[in-house]
Amino acid sequence: MDAVSAKAAPAVQQTSLAIILAVSASHLLNDLMQFLLPALYPLLKDAYGLDYVQIGLITLAQQMTASILQPLVGFYTDKHPMPYALAISMVFALVGIILIATGSNFGLLVLAAMVGGIGSAIFHPEASRVARLASGGRLGFAQSLFQVGGNLGTSIGPLAAAYFLLPRGQGSTAWFAIVAVTALVILTAVGRWYAAHQRAHSGKPVIKAAQQILSRRRLTVAFLVIGALLLSKYVYISSITSYYSFFLIEKFGLSAQEAQLYLFLFLGAIAAGTFIGGPVGDRFGRLTVIWCSIVGALPFTLLLPHMNLFGTAVVSVFVGLILSSAFSAIVVYAQELVPGKVGMVAGFVFGFAFGIGAIGAAVLGALADWIGIVQVFGICAFLPFLGFLTIFLPRHSELHKEPA
Repeated sequence: MDAVSAKAAPAVQQTSLAIILAVSASHLLNDLMQFLLPALYPLLKDAYGLDYVQIGLITLAQQMTASILQPLVGFYTDKHPMPYALAISMVFALVGIILIATGSNFGLLVLAAMVGGIGSAIFHPEASRVARLASGGRLGFAQSLFQVGGNLGTSIGPLAAAYFLLPRGQGSTAWFAIVAVTALVILTAVGRWYAAHQRAHSGKPVIKAAQQILSRRRLTVAFLVIGALLLSKYVYISSITSYYSFFLIEKFGLSAQEAQLYLFLFLGAIAAGTFIGGPVGDRFGRLTVIWCSIVGALPFTLLLPHMNLFGTAVVSVFVGLILSSAFSAIVVYAQELVPGKVGMVAGFVFGFAFGIGAIGAAVLGALADWIGIVQVFGICAFLPFLGFLTIFLPRHSELHKEPA
């Protein structure tokens, strides 16, 4: 190992927590920017005469772009690491913000959604990889800390909408270019750490990845179950993110600004639940967290459509706390299923979650135009029943036993 690498190695170890915090902070800024467009939905619906189907299609454009590209980005960077890809993702986010601020029709809003989706597709698998590299073996903790940044960014979105975007109008989105530039600076520094990490380990023997133990059939079943669990979680969360404001306005007669504050409560609970879930999974097992998270949310999702305003707020907090705790556990568990494919698996999980949430938003939008948004929330309440499919996932002992 050369002198530069020798010096880089301890530095890399010392700054691991700082790097996790940096990608978490960048995740906060990234997901805050990603939420700007949904936060503007009440304003855009009136300004451009959009219906629920068109709102769902904007969400579909944003999240399907990210969904399709994320596994591809992860697959490529598993083989060809790109330390500065994270910084590049913020360039796309910056362009997306400008398009949101200036978009004057449905087509331009769809384009803005797609450009933002590309930035998100580059960001998530690579940031998840960096968090894992800096974890020091505490995989659940690192993923939770990384993921909670994004949840905090999403939860801040309604406050930004209520107190800044909605009162000042669509053009005020341009101010968030400052957020994109800030994230760009942070992620350039993370890129330097990542490059140093690569140099520090380039002269060392490559540690062989653990062998895949599960049969192809067992692995296929496991990923189908993971897909169903992500569907139950993200279609429900997508229904809240895209339509909760309309649900509260229609059912309780709230203003758009008031509805955003209730959305903030739900999304803030998601952030708290995400942070709790990773360390709990490290201590008690990923499957335990997955079971308790999705099935445990079921009684509360069933209650939510039938509560008064105060009860709706309280129950939504419980739904957010419980339902969100599984995601970090799902990411790490899926990576354990396919050793050595960290980026590809992270890209698949994030991409599928975004994609199924986007499709769900579009379908729910069409359904809301037909039967009403309040009735749609009653139907979504049953989605956590899919959590019982967790019984078909391989146990931890199956993933780590010695092959025969």
